Amino acid sequence: MQRQRSILSFFQKPSPATTQGLVSGDATSGGGGGGGGRPRFNVKEGDAKGDASVRFTVSKSVDEVRGTDTPPEKVPRRVLPSGFKTAESAGGGASSLFSNIMHKFVKVDDRECSGERSREDVVPLNDSSVCIKADDVIPEFRSNNGQTQERDHAFSFSRRADLRSVEDIGVDDDVPGPETPGMRPNVSRLKRVLEDGMTFKEDKVPVLDSNKRLKMLQDPVCGEKKEVNEGTKFEWLEPSRIRDANRRRPDDPLYDRKTLYIPPDVFKKMSASQKQYWSVKSEYMDIVLFFKVGKFYELYELDAELGHKELDWKMTMSGVGKCRQVGISESGIDEAVQKLLARGYKVGRIEQLETSDQAKARGANTIIPRKLVQVLTPSTASEGNIGPDAVHLLAIKEIKMELEKCSTVYGFAFVDCAALRFWVGSISDDASCAALGALLMQVSPKEVVYDSKGLSREAQKALRKYTLTGSTAVQLAPVPQVMGDTDAAGVRNIIESNGYFRGSSESWNCAIDGLSECDVALSALGELINHLSRLKLEDVLKHGDIFPYQVYRGCLRIDGQTMVNLEIFNNSCDGGPSGTLYKYLDNCVSPTGKRLLRNWICHPLKDVVSINKRLDVVKEFTANSELMQITGQYLHKLPDLERLLGRIKSSVQSSASVLPALLGKKVLKQRVKAFGQIVKGFRSGIDLLLALQKESNMMSLLCKLCKLPILVGKDGLELFLSQFEAAIDSDFPNYQNQEMTDENAETLTILIELFIERATQWSEVIHTISCLDVLRSFAIAASLSAGSMARPVIFPESENTDQNQEIKGPILKIQGLWHPFAVAADGQLPVPNDILLGEARNSSNIIHPRSLLLTGPNMGGKSTLLRATCLAVIFAQLGCYVPCESCKISLVDTIFTRLGASDRIMTGESTFLVECTETASVLQNATQDSLVILDELGRGTSTFDGYAIAYSVFRHLVEKVQCRMLFATHYHPLTKEFASHPRVTSKHMACAFKSKSDQAPRGCDQDLVFLYRLTEGACPESYGLQVALMAGIPNQVVETASDAAQAMKRSIGESFKSSELRSEFSSLHEDWLKSLVGISRAAHNNAAIGEDDYDTLVCLWHEIKSSYCVPK
Repeated sequence: MQRQRSILSFFQKPSPATTQGLVSGDATSGGGGGGGGRPRFNVKEGDAKGDASVRFTVSKSVDEVRGTDTPPEKVPRRVLPSGFKTAESAGGGASSLFSNIMHKFVKVDDRECSGERSREDVVPLNDSSVCIKADDVIPEFRSNNGQTQERDHAFSFSRRADLRSVEDIGVDDDVPGPETPGMRPNVSRLKRVLEDGMTFKEDKVPVLDSNKRLKMLQDPVCGEKKEVNEGTKFEWLEPSRIRDANRRRPDDPLYDRKTLYIPPDVFKKMSASQKQYWSVKSEYMDIVLFFKVGKFYELYELDAELGHKELDWKMTMSGVGKCRQVGISESGIDEAVQKLLARGYKVGRIEQLETSDQAKARGANTIIPRKLVQVLTPSTASEGNIGPDAVHLLAIKEIKMELEKCSTVYGFAFVDCAALRFWVGSISDDASCAALGALLMQVSPKEVVYDSKGLSREAQKALRKYTLTGSTAVQLAPVPQVMGDTDAAGVRNIIESNGYFRGSSESWNCAIDGLSECDVALSALGELINHLSRLKLEDVLKHGDIFPYQVYRGCLRIDGQTMVNLEIFNNSCDGGPSGTLYKYLDNCVSPTGKRLLRNWICHPLKDVVSINKRLDVVKEFTANSELMQITGQYLHKLPDLERLLGRIKSSVQSSASVLPALLGKKVLKQRVKAFGQIVKGFRSGIDLLLALQKESNMMSLLCKLCKLPILVGKDGLELFLSQFEAAIDSDFPNYQNQEMTDENAETLTILIELFIERATQWSEVIHTISCLDVLRSFAIAASLSAGSMARPVIFPESENTDQNQEIKGPILKIQGLWHPFAVAADGQLPVPNDILLGEARNSSNIIHPRSLLLTGPNMGGKSTLLRATCLAVIFAQLGCYVPCESCKISLVDTIFTRLGASDRIMTGESTFLVECTETASVLQNATQDSLVILDELGRGTSTFDGYAIAYSVFRHLVEKVQCRMLFATHYHPLTKEFASHPRVTSKHMACAFKSKSDQAPRGCDQDLVFLYRLTEGACPESYGLQVALMAGIPNQVVETASDAAQAMKRSIGESFKSSELRSEFSSLHEDWLKSLVGISRAAHNNAAIGEDDYDTLVCLWHEIKSSYCVPK
């Protein structure tokens, strides 16, 4: 009804009314007032003349119109020429209803308005027909109860100054009132967008001129929005003059972008509130700072530009010195902060420590005290919609070891603020930065803090490379050297003196002392502590658990490049999760389960007993679908227990009384809600474990895998938890939205302290439930798979193999292997293939080769087979069923991959350099128990150089390392060179041909059909011309290529004639023959024969015996 009256009032002819008053008052006098009174103001003539850009007065009589300023419309208004007159006015007749609002539809040329302003000093308010609402004129002067509220000195202004400041930037609005969304809480979103999109004109048009409504037609929906072109009024903020706290310019290598230099004489002249803001802002230039003023949060100057750009808030000129500002009310601050965090900004809040009434009680001219109480960043978020993935902040420190070692040591420390967990460690690495890449892929940080001058060029390249693999950007935050030069002894002193990590289940020294390079790890931890202290996260430091972190120890090593090549977490198409190993295995229900799954994938096991324990639980789930369903029902009820426990722990001895009253109550409400959720959540978790106890077999398997606390009995968690449930039901029945008092706040504190006494046991329960969730996810993947899944048979590493075992040496025997997420769009499965590498049986002396030389046509499925083999090993050592019919493998210590051709323009690396860098890492680190995958090595350079490198690398790995290897190549002379090598088997991806039309080019008269089946022997050629036709290359071009290919085969073939003659005599035979000649010469000269010479003789005898052995 009120809305209807407002709309009708718009069409009523205004009646004359008289308002008097001046736009008066100063920044400290308040004004506005409550009740139903309306502000009345005039601009003094002297003031109007004193400002060339503002020349208007408010007449003594105005047409008072109540209601909304514009009616709801479905279509744009008609735009009439400025000289348009209605028939009534032209003929002198009586005015109609339309004549009263006709001026709203008249288009007025800006130049005409400008000319009129130059001729006249007064614009009558009668002509504007503006509706001014008392509640909207100067909202910062009113409180919720209508009483007068003091406006802050730093950015307050008189009503006259407000009108003139708004006039200076030419705001295209009818009402000199609220300029930010928070100051207009009842305005519709559509209208706010229209208003915020209006164009700022350099020609100054009076703000009360009614035709400015026509600018709606130029809003962002209909036209192009122009940015505010008014720069800052502070010279020391201008880009050409800005400096850091040490007076360095941005082009200085030591420039600190986090600080700002403010001239001392300028700072002294600032008001008290300005000093409050700029004293903080000058130390937090990288933070978007909201400044609390009464009921509003405001952004100023550079932050105001950001709020205008990112949140589409209208910027106004206000405050002493006409400071640029945007703002929002208390009710909208949380949403605004979350939006900025989601876009990668760091946000801080400077809060009032008391209300204006409390400040007035201390004195008439008392300034309200303020303090920076909270800084939120994307890497330290603990609340809001942060998703199930862990949010990590990583600090890195680098030191160079001795030159002869040619290695680098990285110390690192990272934190998950939501879970209140710290990790610290160190790694040794080489120039390839493979270990550093593994760390970055495992941790997946949101932000990396490092010494700006302490990281080598190679390390910085690795940071950029591995932080660009995901779909979201990672912030790289270099810190000044003075912050990063904290030595190990200084860090220990900081931790002890401030009481950090006192909430850790074990002493923080235990996490540090076990590291190989604890000093560099402590330095990285010091950088992390400095960063968190600056962000006001002392509670996280004091109550956090700290643990040692091993990148590789005790697990299958998968370096960063291998994770990228195998698409473990991010696909190579768009960096998203679809088509990745993590996505395929992620059937987890709980957030803690999803995080544990990622951790397991980063660290596959290297212990046969532990792997089989996991496989036993997966087998039990797959055999009992009802148990799987019941477990899922309980897991669906669970909140994020790990993060809730972290929030509860951080609240111990952290009183909300030190915060402002309003913020303190909000924190207490969040705390009681979190405590109620964690109590109810643990009830569901313990009910799940109690239900599993009825399944004796499952519970016994689970107890072998996890450490489970006592659940039932006098000291059991079940009885202990029931007491807290009763307390929640009696004292906080409405814990989701409980109004807190001093009495129940004290009760909550006592309950939390009692609950946290068993924090270690609660953590064990969380870990057990998470393991259940992950193993259930493995079982679902096996049960719902489109193809066959088999439990792997795992054998120890070759060095741990028992002499009496049937299998000796590293083996890889997989039958019916298929790629788990290379399923076609129509649901057709990939063609299964058999892989057999390195098998030996005691019953015979047959040794199967460990190296597979793979050839085949382009697009024939070679890369898919290579990736499927690596994934099968990861599946098996995770404790998951493998996508195949049967699988027998001995443990793999490291997976190395060199797949595809790609350059890294962002890090200045060419395609061939990338190939050689990855290959160098393989040659330097591969062992007999490694699995090596090399795809088309040497294609990034010339034919002869590429072939030479491929030949030498393949031979080294076959004869020196003797690891399990799949080597895919298009260098067909290699197949001749190693055709008779006893440690190499040659296979190819099969293809076939079918007849083609007569219009096919020469040499391509048949269609190539890919069979994707692994077949014995080498492929005669790669059929590149047929693939070129499939890709759409014109027939004429392919014919020319066919002629050129024949000519090249004749000429270049001469260079590879030696390889054609090697089909019956391999390079290994050549070495043996040379050794035999050397031995004969040594024996002739009576020289001693070494052990290696005897081994050579034995191998040669075995080879001759195998060659002339006729099978039965």
